[in-house]
Amino acid sequence: MNMTMTQKILADRAGLDSVKEGDLVIAKLDMVLGNDITTPVAIDAFKSAKFSEVFDKNKISLVMDHFAPNKDIKAATQSQQCRCFANDFDIKHYYDVGNMGVEHALLPEQGIVTIGDLVIGADSHTCTYGALGAFSTGVGSTDMAIGMAKGEAWFKVPGAMRFELKGKLRPNVSGKDVILHIIGKIGVDGALYRSMEFGGEGLKNLTMDDRLCIANMAIEAGAKNGIFEVDDITIDYAKGRTSKEFRIYSPDKDAIYEQVFEINLDSIDHTVAFPHLPENTKEREQWGEVKIDQVVIGSCTNGRLSDMEVAAKILKDKKIAKNTRCIIIPATQNIYLECIARGYLETFIKAGAVVSTPTCGPCLGGHMGILAANEKCVSTTNRNFVGRMGHITSEVYLASPEVAAASAIKGMLCAPDDIL
Repeated sequence: MNMTMTQKILADRAGLDSVKEGDLVIAKLDMVLGNDITTPVAIDAFKSAKFSEVFDKNKISLVMDHFAPNKDIKAATQSQQCRCFANDFDIKHYYDVGNMGVEHALLPEQGIVTIGDLVIGADSHTCTYGALGAFSTGVGSTDMAIGMAKGEAWFKVPGAMRFELKGKLRPNVSGKDVILHIIGKIGVDGALYRSMEFGGEGLKNLTMDDRLCIANMAIEAGAKNGIFEVDDITIDYAKGRTSKEFRIYSPDKDAIYEQVFEINLDSIDHTVAFPHLPENTKEREQWGEVKIDQVVIGSCTNGRLSDMEVAAKILKDKKIAKNTRCIIIPATQNIYLECIARGYLETFIKAGAVVSTPTCGPCLGGHMGILAANEKCVSTTNRNFVGRMGHITSEVYLASPEVAAASAIKGMLCAPDDIL
């Protein structure tokens, strides 16, 4: 029927045999997500609409992660509002200080979202769950409110772009380099309101953490969502995390794609997005000398265990450069605990880094690492807009955990090969 993966999921949840680009559909939701910034607005809209109940207390997730632990009275008040709402409606998936994590790392880890789900979240990086062959996308807080009450949302069916993956990544090159390479190629509006669909023989050479990172940044190319074909790696990851039945959607052989890109993983080098857009990418021979003040390793893009592992490998028995701050943020409590068990925290602290409880913190300029005027930061986060991490004259360089850790040691933008 010429349908892509995304179109098949939307058709299924809308109760239709088929859909095509441009169709408007109302689809049933498997999960509605909000955080401590967006949920209070949704709660206000929920009350304003005089809704008196949620559609399913098991299909709503509220994660206090952006300004938690609360940085000020306003942040505390927002979390309190979320906490009261969760108690009033007995929301099963409510995560606060002590058991929370960065939302887009936490939900896949806990099996709250899984293969084939349809998920909306009042956060633009909800597209992360496409790594599981799910359709997930960010929405406004009003749509979140209606989703919590009705269990439905409306969608304009997107067209699609196909990314055919070939080959295998070089050592110390990872999923972050892949997505930065792609965004540099097509631009921040290159996939505007389209589904970025990933498949091909090279897929087997990408870990789930690579895929989660790539799907997470689909929005940085303007995409409605990113989505990966489901394979044995996906299924192995999802098994044991949830009792929900998997629904696997594959694209039709004659699925309609506006563009098809071949991505040769072998040819991708360490890639960094220079200020002030994710499309402003440069490979290492183009970097020049960039002295830095801070490094952040964490976020919903690169705060997973594999990211902590490569950072620990690079930082082992080394020291953070003088006058350089290094902030490392495991994305969930489970990842934090595993870092303790494996000795990574000792490695980080002995190197001179600081390790934070799970939080989005510095990524959005919230807390735990704000930049002063003219400071430069190498970060594993996903956006480097003007003033994103602090002062409007500060600069953010988006990079992989490998590049970030190496840069922390050198005190300047640096590839891991140069110090290992």
